[in-house]
Amino acid sequence: MSLKVSDIMTRDVITIEIGKTVREAVEIMNEKGIGCLVVTKGGVPIGIVTERDVLKKIVVEGRDPQKTRIEEIMSSPLITGSPSMTLEDAAKLLILKRIKKLPIVEKGKLVGIVTLFDVVRWEPLVINILKKALAEETLPPHMRKFLK
Repeated sequence: MSLKVSDIMTRDVITIEIGKTVREAVEIMNEKGIGCLVVTKGGVPIGIVTERDVLKKIVVEGRDPQKTRIEEIMSSPLITGSPSMTLEDAAKLLILKRIKKLPIVEKGKLVGIVTLFDVVRWEPLVINILKKALAEETLPPHMRKFLK
């Protein structure tokens, strides 16, 4: 059994519409206790703005968060995953792209988000599933050496 992104993703993703200020974005992140917002245009996800973006592109550069629009600091194009991808594939994408948050899109619609923390949090379950497969002799031979 392979865990899918849809099994662990957070479905209630907080978004912000393009054209809003960095100050508005930070207020939402603080209010919700989150570290990122998916940026949308007409409801379609087009980018992501994170706490790190604010630190590097606003604080360090001395820009005014009340005048700077989020599209000026957001990461774009948006790297996304799908709900049907395996947790392993999501982890690989996060690592290879050097990102910590992966918005999940299905048919152009934002349906969830998976973070690197989510993947790490679920790792023990993945290991238990693999160990069970090893005990049942259904685990491929090349994987057995990692779990003994």
